[in-house]
Amino acid sequence: MLPARSGHSGSSLPGPRLPPRAGETRRCLAVGLDCYLCVLAAGLLARPYVDTAPLPEAAALVAVPVLVLSFVNQVVLTAFLGAGAGKLIMGIRVVTLPDVRRPGPVLLVRRWLYGLAWLPLRPWYGLRAGPRTGRRDEAGPVPVRTCEQGVSYADPLGLRQVRRGALVAYRRAVRPRA
Repeated sequence: MLPARSGHSGSSLPGPRLPPRAGETRRCLAVGLDCYLCVLAAGLLARPYVDTAPLPEAAALVAVPVLVLSFVNQVVLTAFLGAGAGKLIMGIRVVTLPDVRRPGPVLLVRRWLYGLAWLPLRPWYGLRAGPRTGRRDEAGPVPVRTCEQGVSYADPLGLRQVRRGALVAYRRAVRPRA
């Protein structure tokens, strides 16, 4: 059973604690799997046509299926199953906060568009955040920066990626007793 705390819907009644965010490693592996599966499937679909096409057309032959498969994975699969392929493999589900429900299609489309704009820039923001190892300066050791301090993982749309087990425990805790 999860520890009780004040209700997340603004009431003062005690309720179960919201499921915690899935770990950073698990989330990063899920994103990597999503990207790999998407590019692999698009490459297999475009392979017969790329060899004979000039370079600009070949790039379009790969880019269009990547975008379509990315949309299907991030929006359609998440709307129906609660997660895309990589997140399903890693045992992660996407939920809205504070009601801990599956997000709707409009919210998922906005999240997909945000991801297309933010994900390619993530390495740049990581480099600008500075080194993550503890080094020494005149005042002593510099604290190690975590990704939460450097690059923000806070979802601007109020979504959270949670482990499937934590979500099951939360739903059991809020289920009405018969």
